[in-house]
Amino acid sequence: MQFQDRSVAGQILGKKLAAYANCSDILVLGLPRGGVPVAFEVAKALNAPLDVLIVRKLGVPGQEELAMGAIASGGVQILNEHIVRQVNLFNEVIAKVLLQEQHELERRERLYRGDRSFPDLRGRTVILVDDGLATGATMWAAIAAVRKQQPAQIVVAVPVAARETCQKLQAQVDALVCVANPSPFCSVGLWYENFPQTTDQEVCELLAKAASDNRIVFA
Repeated sequence: MQFQDRSVAGQILGKKLAAYANCSDILVLGLPRGGVPVAFEVAKALNAPLDVLIVRKLGVPGQEELAMGAIASGGVQILNEHIVRQVNLFNEVIAKVLLQEQHELERRERLYRGDRSFPDLRGRTVILVDDGLATGATMWAAIAAVRKQQPAQIVVAVPVAARETCQKLQAQVDALVCVANPSPFCSVGLWYENFPQTTDQEVCELLAKAASDNRIVFA
């Protein structure tokens, strides 16, 4: 199955999440940047508020698509010790990548959130949305960041994901909703007809649109 683009994928995913529509405790959190266009459509379909959870993959230097871990808002840091040992990474190298990605995470926090505080997740059902899951490194970090705030439920929702990643993540959350689990998987972009890089401007515009529709969290 190939999706036309992220917006269409979000509309299809929203239908799969119909059981959560119009529930007062729901909050949709998109993972910028690519997860936000998907999350916007999900939030619209569920009549739920939208916000973002900033997560950054820690790519292996020279093999940036290979994730050695991830960081997320709230000081969450996850390292894949197997990858670290496999590519023989020194602590100094890891620290340098961490610093770079922390700076980018903070830049995005300022740009996307401004002076808005992060929403209170205690007792809420949080739906974490991305455009797809390959290794799942960033979603692992997102789950850890959300769990720290003691939500009632954590739901992971994506249009497409590697089957093995879904199986591993399923045990970490209350529910995992995925439209397609193709095998072999290869990459997220392979399952979209149009998969341009989502820009900062697009993220800001979608958050502004959600705010104008009264579907963004302000506290």
